[in-house]
Amino acid sequence: MTVLDASDRSIIRATQAGLPLVAAPYAAVAAAVGLTEAEVIARMTAMQDRGVIRRIAVAPNHYALGMTANGMSVWDVADDRISELGARIGALPYVTHCYQRPRALPDWPYNLFAMLHGESREEVEGKRAEVASILGPACRGHDILYSTRILKKTGLRLRDE
Repeated sequence: MTVLDASDRSIIRATQAGLPLVAAPYAAVAAAVGLTEAEVIARMTAMQDRGVIRRIAVAPNHYALGMTANGMSVWDVADDRISELGARIGALPYVTHCYQRPRALPDWPYNLFAMLHGESREEVEGKRAEVASILGPACRGHDILYSTRILKKTGLRLRDE
């Protein structure tokens, strides 16, 4: 278990709703918690290295951006090709998440997941066909699970003590 000191906790509290949407977000956090910008960056990097913070990323609202058809495509890809092909799929401009997961045989043969976005299901289906073409014979099967609503996305939260 990782112990957080008061400064780390104050940084987490200041960022748990997201980084400030300003030109220098780490400087704004630093001003709020009484540290320098360099100290905030160093502490956040150290927390990432220790696994306290998994990642710092943008979490866009795809619906607000006009992408109302969103589908998690799942693929049964040959294990000896998944690293190479997964990197190609993840680099596509319409894929926001792409990762490998273990299969859960016999019910779930899929090991590559790629989130596809579009303005319509027809558009997403076209993108799924492009992915299938890239995967070619290394893919033995696939499916897609469409989102029906946006889920609340939250990051690290500290409980009040």
